Amino acid sequence: MNQAQGVALAREFVEKQFVERGMVADMNVHWDMGKDGMPKPHAHVMLSMREVDGEGFGKKVREWNRTELLEGWREAWANHVNLALAELDIDARIDHRTLEAQGIDLEPQHKIGPAASRMPEQGLEAERVEDHARIARENGEKIIANPSIALDGITRGQATFTTRDLAMFVHRHSDGKDQFDQAMSAVRTSPELVALGKDGRGEDRFTSRDMIATEQRLERSADSLAGMARHGVAEATRARALEAAEGRGLSLSAEQRGALEHITGKDGLASVVGYAGTGKSAMLGVAREAWEHQGYQVRGAALSGIAAENLEGGSAIPSRTIASLEYQWDQGRELLTNRDVLVIDEAGMIGTRQMERVLSAADRAGAKVVLVGDPEQLQAIEAGAAFRSVTERHGWAEITEIRRQHEDWQREATKALATGRTGEAIHAYERHGMVEAAETREQARSELVDRWDAQCTAAPDQTRIILTHTNAEVRDLNLAARDRLRDAGELGADVRLSVERGARDFASGDRIMFLKNERGLGVKNGTLGKVEQVSAERLAVRLDDGRQVAFDLKDYAHVDHGYAATIHKSQGVTVDRAHVLATPGMDRHSAYVALSRHRDGVQLHYGRDDFADQRRLVRTLSRERAKDMASDYPMVRDRDAEARAFADRRGLSGEIRLPERAERSPVEILGPRAETMRQMGEDPRTVRDAGDRSAGAGQAAAERQPRRGMFDGFRPAPQRPAPEPTPAGEREKAAPRRGMFDGLKLSAAPLKGAERAPVPADRGQGRDYARAVERASRSAEAVLQARASGAPVLEHQKVALERATQALEQIRPGASRDLSAAMQRDPALLREAAAGRSGPMLDAMAQEARVRADPNLRATRFVERWQGLKQERDRLTQAGDMAGRERTGKEMAGMAKSLERDPQVESVLRNRTRELGLEIGIGRGRGMDSGDLGRELARDLGIGMGRGMSR
Repeated sequence: MNQAQGVALAREFVEKQFVERGMVADMNVHWDMGKDGMPKPHAHVMLSMREVDGEGFGKKVREWNRTELLEGWREAWANHVNLALAELDIDARIDHRTLEAQGIDLEPQHKIGPAASRMPEQGLEAERVEDHARIARENGEKIIANPSIALDGITRGQATFTTRDLAMFVHRHSDGKDQFDQAMSAVRTSPELVALGKDGRGEDRFTSRDMIATEQRLERSADSLAGMARHGVAEATRARALEAAEGRGLSLSAEQRGALEHITGKDGLASVVGYAGTGKSAMLGVAREAWEHQGYQVRGAALSGIAAENLEGGSAIPSRTIASLEYQWDQGRELLTNRDVLVIDEAGMIGTRQMERVLSAADRAGAKVVLVGDPEQLQAIEAGAAFRSVTERHGWAEITEIRRQHEDWQREATKALATGRTGEAIHAYERHGMVEAAETREQARSELVDRWDAQCTAAPDQTRIILTHTNAEVRDLNLAARDRLRDAGELGADVRLSVERGARDFASGDRIMFLKNERGLGVKNGTLGKVEQVSAERLAVRLDDGRQVAFDLKDYAHVDHGYAATIHKSQGVTVDRAHVLATPGMDRHSAYVALSRHRDGVQLHYGRDDFADQRRLVRTLSRERAKDMASDYPMVRDRDAEARAFADRRGLSGEIRLPERAERSPVEILGPRAETMRQMGEDPRTVRDAGDRSAGAGQAAAERQPRRGMFDGFRPAPQRPAPEPTPAGEREKAAPRRGMFDGLKLSAAPLKGAERAPVPADRGQGRDYARAVERASRSAEAVLQARASGAPVLEHQKVALERATQALEQIRPGASRDLSAAMQRDPALLREAAAGRSGPMLDAMAQEARVRADPNLRATRFVERWQGLKQERDRLTQAGDMAGRERTGKEMAGMAKSLERDPQVESVLRNRTRELGLEIGIGRGRGMDSGDLGRELARDLGIGMGRGMSR
C-alpha cells in the first residue's frame, strides 16, 4: 500500500465514522521510515467532544466517550483496512480486537519514531524507547510464562509454521537475546505445541492444539451436514430444469449433468471441483431452477464481491459476500433455515475458521451447503485449506471439460495449469507467439500496452483485461493505457477527482472499476463499466452488463481506472483477451488464474531483469504455495491409530473411546438440531453417524469419476461403523443430580513416576483397570457413607481413597476425574461398581473422557447444566424460597467464572449464547474478549464483578 492509498484509506474512515457523526476531526498521516528502510505508516486523529451544527459548537456529547463506541470504531477500522488489503492483493490482515481478546496475552508496543530511535545512539534518554523496551520485555515474560500466547498469534494466518516463523514472532515480542532464548525454549517445550514432522522441503513444521481443535470442529460440522439426507430434488423436477435449459440453448455436458445430479441429491453437503472455464456457473443455474421448483430458497456467497457478482450473473442465484452474509446473521437478519440451499463459489479462497463458522451456522439451521471451486487457484488468505480438506473427506463431483477457451490447444494448456504443469502451458503459449520477453520490466510494460492498444483498435467490441500481481503495477499500467487512449483521441476532457485511492483524472470514455459493494447502485467490488459523463461532483457510468448508474462522489467515491487489475481480483472473470505482466511475486496458483481468464487469447510479458530467461520464468510461476492443514501431516492423521495402539497395549481397548472417532448417538450427532427435527415430525434417531455417511459419499464420488486429475493423492474418507445408542449415551441425557457428592474430590495426582511406570505386556490389564475402578468406588462410597451418617471421615478412609485413586491414575491417567464426574451424574453407578459390577461405571467413565477431551461436548454439558439450574432458580423464585434461589444463583455464578479456566469451551459457547439466555447475537458472541462471556452470564444473573467474578 503506497502513501496516497494509505492517506485515502484513513480519510475515508475519518469522514464516515467521525465527521458524518457531527464531530470535527483533525487528521495527520505520518509515513515515517524505520532504520530497516521499511515505512511505518500511522495516523493521528484529534476529535472534538462537542457537536457542530449551523450555529457552531453545541453541548458536549458524552456518548462519544463510551467504551462501546470505541470498540465499534476499532472493529469498523479493521473491516475497512482488511477490505482494502484484500483488494490490493496484500497478504496481511489486522484484527480489531485487543491482543487479550484474541487470546494473545501481550501488551501492544508503542510506535518508535525516527527521532526517538536515534536518541539512545546519541547518548540521550528517550522515554518512548525505554517504554518500548519495557513492553517488549514484559511481553517476553508473558510468553515465557504462557507459551500458548505465541502459538495463538502465529496461527492466525497459517495453520502450520516453521521454526523460523516462530523465531520471527518471538523476536518481535521479546527484549534481548537472553530473553529471546528463554521464550523460544518455553514455546518449544510447551504442551500446546504439536510437532507435525517434515514438510516437502524437509523443514520441521508445527501447529497448536487449538488449530487442531478448529480443524476438528470444521470436520464435525461437515460430517453432520453430510449426514443429513433431506434436501433432495425429485428426478422429474431435475429433468424439467434440464429441459428448460435446453429450450434456452444451454446443453450440459455429461460431466455437468453428473455434477448437477450430485449437488441436487439429498445430502446436506455437496462439493463441485472444476477447472477454470468449465461452465460451473451454467450448471449451477440449472440446479437453482431445480431447487426452487422443489420449494427451496437458494442463496449464493463468495469471498469477494466480484466473485459473488459473477456467480449471480452466471447462475441467477442472488449472491453476496460471505462477510456481508455473516454480518446479517450477526444482526439476527436473513438467517438460514432448513429450506435454504447455500451455494458458496470460489470456495478454495476461504480459510478454515471462516469455513467452520459458515458450515456450523448451516448445520445448526439444518440448511444445505454446496461448495464450488478449484483448490489449485488462488489460496485462502486466512489459515488453512478448508475446501480441499472437505472435498477429500466427503467426495466431490468433478468437471474437467473446459469450455471457456475456443482453441483445443488452449484448453489443454488450461488443464496443464490446473494440474500443476505450468511449464508445459507456458511453452505451449510460447510456441504460438503469446509469450514476450523484454530487457526490463519497464520495457515489458510498454510492449504489453502496445499489444493491448493494437487489439483495441483491431477488435473494439471484444472484452479484454490487463492483469498483474501487485497494485503498484496496476496503477502504472492503468496510466499507460489511458495515455494511449488519450493520444488516440478516444477520451474526453480530463476532470480531476478526489476518489478513495487519491486524486485521479477521469474522462468520458474511461474504463472504470468499482471498488466497494453498494447495494443501492447495484455494484460490487470489481464491477467494470465505461464513463459516459463526468463532472467535478458526479459520474455517470454504463456497466458491462448494460445497466446505467449515476452517483455523486460525496456519496460513493470507491472507483479507479479499470484497464488493469490484480490477479487476485480477477478470479471468476471471463474476457475475450487477457494481457499479463509477470512479476517475481507470482506462483503456480496466480499463474493458473491469470492464464485462464480468456476465451480467444492471452499475452504473457516479462522483463529479463526479473527473470533472466524463460527457464527462470517457468520456475517462478511453477512455485507451489498451497495452504496446508495441520491434518495433512502424518502426526495428526495417525494420532487415533497411536492412541488405539496405546489402549491395546494396556488392555483398555474396550474401555477407552477416542473423542474424535467415538461412536455417537444420533441425538449427539445432531445437537440442538435434534429438537428441530422432532418439531417437524422427523425422528432424529434415524440419522446415521456422519463419519459412516461421509465414507459412503466419498466412495460414491469415486465411482462417478474414473479420472481424478487435479486431486491425485487425495485420501478417501475412512470407513467407520454406524453407531448405536449406548447406555452411557442415554445417561448423558439424564438430568444431573447433586448433593451428597458436593465437595468430594478424588485425588487426580498420580504417584511419582506413575505415567512412566512399566506396563505389563499381557492383555489382563483391562481386568486390572476394572478392579482399580471397583476399589476406588468402594473407598469413595465409604467416605460418602460416613458423611451421610454425620460421622467424621477417619484418617484411614482418607488414605485408602487417596491410594485407590493414585493406583487408578497409574493405570490410566485422568481416570479419577472421570470416575468422580460419572458418580456425580449417577450415584447408582458408584454403588454398582463398589459391589463389583463395574461395567456401567466403565461405560460412563469412557463418556466422561470424551467430554473432557472435546470442548464441544463440554460446552453442551455446560448448556444443559445452565438451563437446568436456571429453571430451578425460576421455580424457587416462584415458590418464594429466596435462600434456595441464592444458593442456585451462586452455583451458576461459579459456572460462569469457570469459563475463565476453559477458554476452549468459552469459544464454543460464544456461538450458543441464545441457548444460555443471552440475546446478544452470534456475531457479538464471537467478538467477545476473553472472559466476557462469563461476565455477561453473571450480569444476567444480577451478580456484579465484585461478587465472585473479579479476576
